[in-house]
Amino acid sequence: MTNSFSEFENAKLFFCIGTNMTEAHPVASYFVKRAVNKGAKLIVADPRRHALADKADIYAQIKVGSDVAFLNGLMHVLITENLYDKKFVEENTEEFENLKAAVMQYPVDKASKISGVSEDVMREIARTMASIKPGMLCYTLGITEHTCGKNNVMSTANLQMLLGNMGVECGGVNPLRGQNNVQGACDMGALPNVYPGYQKVDDPAMKEKFMKAWGVSELSQKPGLMIPDMMAGLPTKKVKAFYIFGENLANTEPNITHVEHELASAEFLVCNDIFPTETTRFAHVIFPAAAWSEDDGTFTSSERRVNRVRKVKQAPGLAKPNWWIFKEIARRMGHDWASSSAREIWDNELSVLAPAYGGIKYYRIEQDGLQWPCPNEEHPGTSFLHRDGKFSRGKGLFKGIQWTPPAEVEDEEYPFVLSTGRRLFHYHSRTQTGRAGMDMILPEETADISPSDAAKLGIKNNEYVIVSSRRGTVKVKARVTGQIPPGLVWMAFHFRDGNANWLTNNVFDPETKTAEYKACAVKLEKVV
Repeated sequence: MTNSFSEFENAKLFFCIGTNMTEAHPVASYFVKRAVNKGAKLIVADPRRHALADKADIYAQIKVGSDVAFLNGLMHVLITENLYDKKFVEENTEEFENLKAAVMQYPVDKASKISGVSEDVMREIARTMASIKPGMLCYTLGITEHTCGKNNVMSTANLQMLLGNMGVECGGVNPLRGQNNVQGACDMGALPNVYPGYQKVDDPAMKEKFMKAWGVSELSQKPGLMIPDMMAGLPTKKVKAFYIFGENLANTEPNITHVEHELASAEFLVCNDIFPTETTRFAHVIFPAAAWSEDDGTFTSSERRVNRVRKVKQAPGLAKPNWWIFKEIARRMGHDWASSSAREIWDNELSVLAPAYGGIKYYRIEQDGLQWPCPNEEHPGTSFLHRDGKFSRGKGLFKGIQWTPPAEVEDEEYPFVLSTGRRLFHYHSRTQTGRAGMDMILPEETADISPSDAAKLGIKNNEYVIVSSRRGTVKVKARVTGQIPPGLVWMAFHFRDGNANWLTNNVFDPETKTAEYKACAVKLEKVV
């Protein structure tokens, strides 16, 4: 997030696109709803009319996979009606003409046909956003989990820069991260192209810096593989060993049948987790890990806030903290790592090597934590980024983006679009919530369909249906709900049986390698 949760309460406007915040991020949605109750305007764009949409002043029921065309249509209105922030654009951005050339190809009539949002609603959204300053933009995985996910994200940034909503309090582009501590994992270098603190591996200066710090004679300057490429390398033996740390890939990656083939092909597979999962079935070695409450450490939230996590109980049996497991593996390979606690790792290594965290020390995060960047111990942390339009690259860079459809669209054989997401009562593949009694509230998966589609197919609420794609078939109960528009089937992936990922398409954004969980073609049949 460029901004902070503390700003939500005083925000004047929220534009929430591709986010079922109420179920996926209930605490964040509480802040939004509290602001709305105080008078903030709320605009929601989403294929489903979920609970947050019911509170919206303007709701746009956008078609799955049409985000770029929709956002370009909004920007077309802003530019042609001269409603954009010309001062901000002129002083703080580059390549406006590049953006304009692309946006001019999406007049509202064209954008409306692609997105399914009426021309009048699109004009109303654009004019409302231009009239209320600043405005906060929030998104979740409904924006990123597409083959054009990077382009979707860049389009949200284009919109907020065009409106002058960057570098100010109660503005910005605010992605609500999809998993617990995923922000922290990325910050710590759990990406193939950066060291901790987003220091690029292909930068010779960074290579020298980390070689010296880690006492090694060589580090590659070539970015490593992302998850889909790693997994694709298992059957071909390009990847000979695979270490899975805290992920249940056999339930959460698209096209489970294909995923299981890849995992079964591994010459050597290690899993590091707190419970047995569908993925640990394929492991040659399993390291039992301590859970979050069984060791000291830190989490980093969506707003870049580094928070303390404190041990409250002893890990059971042979379970050990993750840092201890990694250190022991390194020791068996001949390396003697100095740090012997999460605090020592942070204070003596991370905050020393990553300038963004230079001022974050354990003694400073005993209470409410600190937001990076925090370059020194006198710095208070950064509540919002790009202050006064000063971006990390200098000026904000507009990019002209063209809309591309999903990799697989509905057709005569598979006439419905399947989109996926999460439900309030379970978390991911139920590795934790499935052991915590939440099945009493939500015991199985459903396929959510519209009343009109249910009537056409003779399907009643809670009747079992067969949902099929080109990759698999599942049997689930139908949930007939007015939240779903005709032509859409919506499912989650929390349960093994009825898991949407037996159906989803294993295609990815070419740069981010994020899977297109939000769009594939399916057919729906009543169980006779």
